Amino acid sequence: MNANFQLLPAAVATDCLASKELVLQRVGALFADCYNADASDVLDGLEEREKLGSTGFGNGVAIPHARSPLVNRPVAVLLRLESPVDFAAADGMPVDLIFGLLSPDDAGAGHLHALAAISRLARDDNMRDALIEAPDTEAMYALLSSRLERDAA
Repeated sequence: MNANFQLLPAAVATDCLASKELVLQRVGALFADCYNADASDVLDGLEEREKLGSTGFGNGVAIPHARSPLVNRPVAVLLRLESPVDFAAADGMPVDLIFGLLSPDDAGAGHLHALAAISRLARDDNMRDALIEAPDTEAMYALLSSRLERDAA
């Protein structure tokens, strides 16, 4: 889909979760289901990263991320929540859109480029609103695919 990270259609989901911990568990499960990563290892990595500081990006978006030897390129998941969850974001706003990122242990700059690409998406109010208002996961994936392909051109 994009030179910075891979996002599979099955890696886009909606859910009703009540806490940051449940969100991180769901993100780990999506990585396991879609990219053959170990859910508990991914969750451990996400939780370790959160201990360094919240990945609550602001404006209702979080970008939990970690590294793993189980992937060979940066891969992403997108989770839209039915009700916002407190993610300890700097702006104090709860999140309802979560972009998860998992990169190889040795990704270095590749991990940073993928994070930058996701943060550009997260800062785009029109894209964020479109993802929140999309009727289903297929529409969410189509929005992201179109935008990422346009940006790569």
